[in-house]
Amino acid sequence: MKTETQNPYNANMARRAFLRYAGASTAVAGIMAMQSCSKDNSAYEEDGSGGGSGTVDVGSGDTGILNYAYALEQLEAAFYIQVVNSFAADFTSDERALFTDIRDHEVSHREFFKAALGSGAIKGLTPDFSKIDFSSRTSVLNAAKTFEDLGVAAYDGVAAKIQNPDYLVIAGKIVSVEARHAAVISNIRSQGSFVDTDQVDGSTGLNITLGPTKVVAAANLYLKTKISAKSFNF
Repeated sequence: MKTETQNPYNANMARRAFLRYAGASTAVAGIMAMQSCSKDNSAYEEDGSGGGSGTVDVGSGDTGILNYAYALEQLEAAFYIQVVNSFAADFTSDERALFTDIRDHEVSHREFFKAALGSGAIKGLTPDFSKIDFSSRTSVLNAAKTFEDLGVAAYDGVAAKIQNPDYLVIAGKIVSVEARHAAVISNIRSQGSFVDTDQVDGSTGLNITLGPTKVVAAANLYLKTKISAKSFNF
């Protein structure tokens, strides 16, 4: 019987192509992001120089929802930037390539929301990754799963509240990429777990969702600049 372990090279290359196509579809939705996010080193600096301590409320309405997503994308982008800048020694070359692709996606997402929100954007947030051991592959993979699963559940949890249909389309395109990230990270951690029960409700076949209260609490564990969604009217 042929299994993936008998041909790991093809399997890994398929996963890399999978993520690249995911990034391409998001670029269509976020053309402004791709224009503002170059491939030089400056594009990968943490977007948090104006952050610091304190609490930032994301606001209300569609702008609040976009800022909510922007906050999560800032967190993810900062995480993957640090991962790629200091890979754990036991990451394979294919895993390094995958994480580099994911970093590029998250930076594009972050820059898209920043550009789209303009003067309405919340400030750059300062992450707190003291709970993550970036020298440990296991620690990094566990954190990546936490961030990706949280992001997908968060988008799904607020999608019904988006009023502007154009925003809803963009959110749908971005969350589909985040779900691909979540699937591949889960599969790297444990082969065959790409649709695990902590991600998808087996009885409905639908992704598990989380409301803003739980998402904010989880995200704030990794932020020095805390966020709040108190202005949401739901």
